[in-house]
Amino acid sequence: MAFVSQTVMEEGLAAKRAGQSDEANPYPAGSQNSADWLEGYTADEVEQNVDRPESEA
Repeated sequence: MAFVSQTVMEEGLAAKRAGQSDEANPYPAGSQNSADWLEGYTADEVEQNVDRPESEA
């Protein structure tokens, strides 16, 4: 996912590292800043494939 604001993305990353929940996002839901903040917050998480179910091993 692309982000617009590096600063806002870094705020989200810092919040995650500080142990805050994703509910700490200070930006209005649906805004670009909210999306950028969440991009930072989830940057270290493995991207999930949602277009098909996981294969069973």
